[in-house]
Amino acid sequence: MQADVFTLFPQWFDWFRTQRHVENALGLGHSVDAVDLRATTPLKWGQVDDTPFGGGAGMVLRVDVVEAALRARYDVDPVELPSTRRVIALTPGGRLLDDAYVSELAGEERLTFLCGRYEGFDERVLEHFCTEQLSIGRYVLAGGELAAMVVLDAVLRKLPWTLGKEESALEESFSEALGGAPEYPHYTRPAEWRGWAVPDVLLSGHHARVDEWRREQSRKRANLDEAQRPLP
Repeated sequence: MQADVFTLFPQWFDWFRTQRHVENALGLGHSVDAVDLRATTPLKWGQVDDTPFGGGAGMVLRVDVVEAALRARYDVDPVELPSTRRVIALTPGGRLLDDAYVSELAGEERLTFLCGRYEGFDERVLEHFCTEQLSIGRYVLAGGELAAMVVLDAVLRKLPWTLGKEESALEESFSEALGGAPEYPHYTRPAEWRGWAVPDVLLSGHHARVDEWRREQSRKRANLDEAQRPLP
């Protein structure tokens, strides 16, 4: 997978690339590159934004700045990019990220993420350069960088062998293997602590019973999660 992140703060991703599973992904030939939007801006003094037409607070990332960065990176008209790769803008109102969406993105060979800042993008960026908009939740961050890291963290760990063992990512919360339910509880040594004992079934050595118990606990957590959701 080749993942590019267009951002005003490319140095933030230096830390992200030091995570173990990200390092594993890079070692397997995948890439995560941070592209500086200021490096190719056609404006003076590194300017990338401007005041919104119609008035209002905040600044808006300019369409010509984003186009210049995409052209410099891919050497094509950015309008043509969505036909060859997924170009995803991180926005609060985009499609909500879930495990199915993560799995979908993990199947792509080329991903481009656009990180907004200030009041976000000129709408023409979203309309003409992007395949989609993605949100990690219905709240607002100062920019798209943290959201891009969340998405990439989730996507990269689904790639084969990035977690060391291919089966490590199979039975996780909201995965297909668990029917979309939260993951079951985990316990380790000591078997008893302050009177809190590990369930006997996990110490039985009976793998079928352990598997049945885990599935039951996962279903219970799914029902609890459903009960705790606010009414529409």
